[in-house]
Amino acid sequence: MSVELSHLVSAFEKLWPIEGAESWDNPGLVSGYENQRISRVLLSVDVTREIISEAQDGEFDLVLAHHPYLLRGVQTISESNPKGALLATAIRSNISIYAAHTNADIVEAGVSQALAQAFGLENIEPLVPTANHNEGHGRVGSLPTQTKLGDFARYLAKVLPSTASGVRVSGDYEQMVQRVALCGGAGDSLIANAFEAQADVYVTSDLRHHPTQDAKERSGVSRNPLALIDVSHWASEWIWLEVAAAQLAKIFPNVQFVVSQIRTDPWDFTVTQ
Repeated sequence: MSVELSHLVSAFEKLWPIEGAESWDNPGLVSGYENQRISRVLLSVDVTREIISEAQDGEFDLVLAHHPYLLRGVQTISESNPKGALLATAIRSNISIYAAHTNADIVEAGVSQALAQAFGLENIEPLVPTANHNEGHGRVGSLPTQTKLGDFARYLAKVLPSTASGVRVSGDYEQMVQRVALCGGAGDSLIANAFEAQADVYVTSDLRHHPTQDAKERSGVSRNPLALIDVSHWASEWIWLEVAAAQLAKIFPNVQFVVSQIRTDPWDFTVTQ
C-alpha cells in the first residue's frame, strides 16, 4: 500500500506548520514530485551519504529529516560538489527528501517536548512561548524529586543515545537540581530565559565558550545559580523522531515509518591526557 507524496506533505504541514519556522530556516520539500507513490519513509536528523545509502538499501521512497539539506550558502547543486552529488543520487534513486526543522521544534509535540518527556520532567511548559502558549522554543519543567547535578548528568547519558562527545557539565557535581530548562539542538541563545525561569539547570547543545563562561560568572553571584549541561546536538533531536513516526503511523497506517539508527553525530572520538 502507498499514498501520494502530496498527502504526506499536507500532513507534515499540519503537524509542523511552515509558518512556525524561523525566518532564516528552510523547511519543506527538498526534492520529489507530488504524485509520487510513497510506501516507506525513513526518518533521520540529517541527510548524509549513509542515510541515503540506507534509504536505497531499504527501498525507502522518502527521507523525512529534521535538518534541511539545503539550508544556507548553496550556490550550485552540481555533481562536482558533495551536496549536489548526494542530491542527484537521491533523485536518481527516486528518493524524495522533506525537512521539518524549527517548525517542528516549537509545536506541542515537538523536539524539545519529546526531550523533556524523555527526561521524565513534570509540569512541562514552553521556555519561550509563542502566541499559542502551548507552543514555543525550549521547555521547562521539574524532576519528580531533587537530585545531584552529577547524578542527573549521568542519568541523561543513559537516556540519550551514546555519542563520542558524551555529556559535559558546567556546575558543582553536588548541587541539588529539580527545575530543568532545556532546548533540543543549539540553544545558548536561551540561557537568559533559563535564568528568568529560575531553572536549576539548563540542558542544550553546542554551547560556546563565551556564553557558557558568562553564565558561570552570573551563577557565581546569583541567588539561584544555573548549571549548564551540553549534550550532542544530534542526540538531543534524535529522540523526537520516534514521536514523529508514531504520529504519522496513526494518520497513514498503510505506510511504514522507520527511524534510522545510524548515528549522524559528526564527532567520532575524543582524546584526553
